[in-house]
Amino acid sequence: MYDLVIFLHVVGVFVFLLAHGASNAVAFALRREQNMERVRALLLLSPSTYGMMWGGLLLILVTGIAGGFLLNWWGQGWIWASLALLVVIIVAMSVYAEPYYSGLRKAAGLPYRIKGKPQPQEPPIGDAELARMLESPRAMYSSLIGWAGLLALLWLMMFKPF
Repeated sequence: MYDLVIFLHVVGVFVFLLAHGASNAVAFALRREQNMERVRALLLLSPSTYGMMWGGLLLILVTGIAGGFLLNWWGQGWIWASLALLVVIIVAMSVYAEPYYSGLRKAAGLPYRIKGKPQPQEPPIGDAELARMLESPRAMYSSLIGWAGLLALLWLMMFKPF
């Protein structure tokens, strides 16, 4: 049973990374893009994978918790640190990255969200102002948060240091 749970855990990681990889690719592509219609297309691409991303994350959580019970790991610090770190990453990305991308979508005249709630699109701002917003290093910092967190989680799960 444990092997099946870990297999599904890894499947969840693959699903999450495939879905969220689109958002990460968009973050890097947006900084180089000059054509505002292409910027708008990229901004529409990223949220199209959210359902798959959250589904993968749910599978990761369920199977990780189940695996912890199957091998009685809840008395070890690494599993608690992994769970806490995952929560920190989710909160950090929600607080740091989500408002930036919602602001870009709003500025581009696209539907956007505030605290997860859909908002109607508004008239776009000028292309020069949108281009200035795209120059922000915020996308790179949020990507760094995600990658550093992912590597720390991988280290905790593989080496179980405490």
